[in-house]
Amino acid sequence: MPEALVSAFATPREFAAVDIGSNSVRMVLYRLEGRAVWTVFNEKVLAGLGRDLASTGRLSEDGAAMALTALKRFAAVIDGVKPALTFVAATAAVREAADGQAFCERVAAETGLIIRVLSGEEEARYAALGVIAGMPTARGVAADLGGASLELIRIGDQGVERGVTLPLGPFSLSNEGPFDAGRLRESIAKRLRPADDFRTDTLYAVGGAWRTLAQVHMGHVRYPLHIVHQYVMDAADARDIARLVARSSRASLESWKGLSKKRAETLPHAALVLEGLIERLGLKRIVLSAWGVREGLLYEALDDDDLGSDPLLAGCTALGARQGISPGLPGALFGWLQPIIEALPEAFGAERDRTLADAACRLADLGARLHPDHRVELAFDQVLRAPIPGQTHAERAYLATAVNARYGGGANTPEPDTVARLLTEKQRTAGRALGLAIRLACDLSGRAPQLLVNAHVAVTDGVLVLSASKGYADVLLGEQTRRRGKALADLMGLKLDIRNGA
Repeated sequence: MPEALVSAFATPREFAAVDIGSNSVRMVLYRLEGRAVWTVFNEKVLAGLGRDLASTGRLSEDGAAMALTALKRFAAVIDGVKPALTFVAATAAVREAADGQAFCERVAAETGLIIRVLSGEEEARYAALGVIAGMPTARGVAADLGGASLELIRIGDQGVERGVTLPLGPFSLSNEGPFDAGRLRESIAKRLRPADDFRTDTLYAVGGAWRTLAQVHMGHVRYPLHIVHQYVMDAADARDIARLVARSSRASLESWKGLSKKRAETLPHAALVLEGLIERLGLKRIVLSAWGVREGLLYEALDDDDLGSDPLLAGCTALGARQGISPGLPGALFGWLQPIIEALPEAFGAERDRTLADAACRLADLGARLHPDHRVELAFDQVLRAPIPGQTHAERAYLATAVNARYGGGANTPEPDTVARLLTEKQRTAGRALGLAIRLACDLSGRAPQLLVNAHVAVTDGVLVLSASKGYADVLLGEQTRRRGKALADLMGLKLDIRNGA
């Protein structure tokens, strides 16, 4: 079995990460299956530790009390779960506050949690590592906006490069007086001057405030897929939504669906910072990353073998293995389908199409344990919305389209409007053809790799050729195989030729 597939059956491990930020205190419990990372518990409290930092140089008393209460609860949960590894990290507010060390000592005394206070450089580095963990092909600048600071760090071909920490969190701007968009724009522009060396086309936005901005944009454009990770806004759209938020009143923001009062307080500042970055860095697009400092810490702790794995393939392997019952099927399918994969219309580029085909094969047994009356809809939805990183929203729709066809779903799929919004017609055709090819292979072999190796496929001179090893034609090349092969050949614009010998 290929190494990438073996890792899916490694012993799962639990990791816990507690992130004590300037605005929020959050605990996330992760379950790792090789390179596949699943969030199994996620809880946050908007404590506002850094709310008074700009004016007093100290942590907010109310915020510290709220944070301590949350940390006591988190410590109890961690004690109950007993994860293999626990990270507890604090960022700008605790780092810069005069009483930050005293707060850490109090937390240790009352909860047993030992806080690692990250330097600005470390915070930037881990934010960028988190982006890379979730998007290995990321190239540009990662921007992590917290309550007190903004970390910028360049991501290049060699990974994480240099970074800078700037006092641009909403709490750092609070000493500018009552909210005045014009005055704040001028202040932000001045504070962004050290960022001139970070000009780039693509910004990878990390942080709760920018995730909220993305959700606002999704609602504004009626985007059909409510997944923030790898959501893309072009610079013009991002500027427009930032300006809309910046000119909205506090009362208006609080009335927006899903926007808490505490987030409404800081969102206009975050919007203006994003607007300033668009201008200063010459951005063309903003890509949202739901992965940041916590995932960067986790990524650094992965085994060397897992670090080099593709998170999309690892996630699809783990998801497919959990639901499926034929562990040898994905690798056998991917090998058998090579002639068809090479003949499919190009969807995302030849190299990426091969990776997506590999991912689809790892999901080919996903519906094995699902009720047959609902298998198409359930499998489609799982693939479209699975918390698996390393795939764009269009690629999610492509894989979901393939799985829909693999289980006999119609060309429209269960969500035709969503798929039409995310994929071109050519990409939809390619995804469906891939799914029909997987359906053909699974059905002619009964999902048995040892039978599949005795069937053979080729695409030659506009003909899809199916044949079998000696003695296997009657077993493998029956009427169902003919129907499956014809459906695939018709979609690909090929003729079908079924031969009785290899």
